[in-house]
Amino acid sequence: MAKPLIPRMHLWEIDDQPWFPPFLRAYVQTGLTHAWTTHIPLLQSSSPATLVANTLRRVLGNSVSRHTYIDFCAGAGGPTPFIERALNSQLVRATTSRAVPATASSAVVGGESKASSTGTPSYAAVANPSTKNTVVHDDGGAVDFVLTDLHPHVESWEAAAKKSDHLTYVSSPVDATHAPTHLLRKYAKTNGNDKKGIFRLFNLAFHHFDDDLARAILKDTIETSDGFGIFELQDRSPSGIITCFLFGFFILLIAPLLYWWSPVRLFYIYIVPIVPFVLVFDGIISCLRTRTPEEVELLLRTCGADSDGWVVQSGREQFLWPLGNLSWIICTKRAA
Repeated sequence: MAKPLIPRMHLWEIDDQPWFPPFLRAYVQTGLTHAWTTHIPLLQSSSPATLVANTLRRVLGNSVSRHTYIDFCAGAGGPTPFIERALNSQLVRATTSRAVPATASSAVVGGESKASSTGTPSYAAVANPSTKNTVVHDDGGAVDFVLTDLHPHVESWEAAAKKSDHLTYVSSPVDATHAPTHLLRKYAKTNGNDKKGIFRLFNLAFHHFDDDLARAILKDTIETSDGFGIFELQDRSPSGIITCFLFGFFILLIAPLLYWWSPVRLFYIYIVPIVPFVLVFDGIISCLRTRTPEEVELLLRTCGADSDGWVVQSGREQFLWPLGNLSWIICTKRAA
């Protein structure tokens, strides 16, 4: 891959500064979450969060269901709850079809009837009662996601976790450079002896780390995990910077649809446009901070841990026509 025309610069972002008012920071973070989860017809084939789920499933292949996915920089939740929903929806549809007697219209799981999982007859079975077998679905292929952060957002995480049986969180601070052993052991096990690998997620986060901190996080990852994924909505290119300006325009365009219920938010978007300004400014700085796959691999190989058995894959997926691209780097431990 050609070296970027723009050198990497680790500059500061407004949203990171302690003097930035917390309520405005919350508005900015909500705007970023909507950037991950909004799907604009004609301009987007799907939301970026769905693209992450698609990418994980495609790149990891059959091993995608052998991991527990831990977001080590979850912030207020970000896209991870939506990635969980999208990925598990795909896995349930694709991997848990099996034949059962057509007369089994429901099944009992954990003491409760699950008519929508292992026992619901297919349309063909209803149309033809003489059919002996039919294909049904359960959640046997679903995987678990965990939200963690050095500064936990428990209230937001709790609200997100209530919407899914496969999303949970750690309420105490978690340092990505020293992931607690007990936490990793807990989420590496499901259903007794069924072992799961730990896959770390960094969604719109890795560019925030300077080189020393990035190496420390990668060292701990290599020593304690089986894979990690870095997903960014920007890259260090002219098109990435242009996309940031387009994002500011789209915030102005769709804000009434997203925030009609909050006059205060609309005030800080239109009357005193602090929110779109910070989103665009910080977006440009994020572009300048974002590393190429080659730069991430260099940090990986020089982090102080044995990385010989790790494979680095990367790519870009368009999430917004004509210039917006999701940049991804997925690193996995080579199977023995």
